[in-house]
Amino acid sequence: RINAKELELGIEVGAGSWHDEYADSAYVNVGGLPFELNEGDVLTIMSQFGEVVDVNLVRDAETGRSRGFAFVAYEDQRSTVLAVDNLNGAKVLGRTLRVDHVAKYNVPTRKRKRSRDDRARDSSGSDDADDDDDE
Repeated sequence: RINAKELELGIEVGAGSWHDEYADSAYVNVGGLPFELNEGDVLTIMSQFGEVVDVNLVRDAETGRSRGFAFVAYEDQRSTVLAVDNLNGAKVLGRTLRVDHVAKYNVPTRKRKRSRDDRARDSSGSDDADDDDDE
């Protein structure tokens, strides 16, 4: 196993580890997910290694059923190293997870649009929660 070999050689992350190739990406790909899991389940599994900021559980466009893999982003890129090293090969509900770094992740169009809409709403200055009329 490559990680064990790195430990034997005394190579630390940031000092020539194969993980360094992915230092600019906070995303991992998680394959082999049981089809019955939802986004919350994936979040629960992956948050063991850091704060998750995005979960894209890929679903069939026609049926909406999970296709068994997801892309997960962490707030701190170093969490990707922990997730890859600790979850790759783990068993969940009888299925073997495959967890690996993602060099360049393209946010799906529907998420990009939703994100732009959220930013526009936030910058409009209207916040219904602060509409307390004490008069």
